[in-house]
Amino acid sequence: MANSANEVDEYLAGLPRESRAALNRLRATIRAAAPDATEVISYRVPTVKHHGGLVGFAGFEGHCSFFVMSPEVMESHAEELKPYDTAKATIRFAPDQPLPDALVRKLVVARIKENEERSTRRRTSRAGG
Repeated sequence: MANSANEVDEYLAGLPRESRAALNRLRATIRAAAPDATEVISYRVPTVKHHGGLVGFAGFEGHCSFFVMSPEVMESHAEELKPYDTAKATIRFAPDQPLPDALVRKLVVARIKENEERSTRRRTSRAGG
């Protein structure tokens, strides 16, 4: 479903009720796990940033997506993700079957760690180079 929103609240308001409810729950879980992160619309979907892109989410016809944005994090949690429809760095789910909060928190925390480590390596290489 096309959405040309400029803010996350506006994006969510344009979704069907069931998708909006599922994504609001996902958003709240992400915010709790990443309280220092910021929200933007990037590539026409809500994106959470913390030392770069962290995660994103979107509603589509018939499903919602949670964009983990890291094949490495997806691979390191492959066993827990087996029950879900996944792609390289995305988890798709039905709006009436939201992802478990504990799984979302775990993935967000792993992404925070990954982004912070990458950011530290960049600062270190610039300072030494």
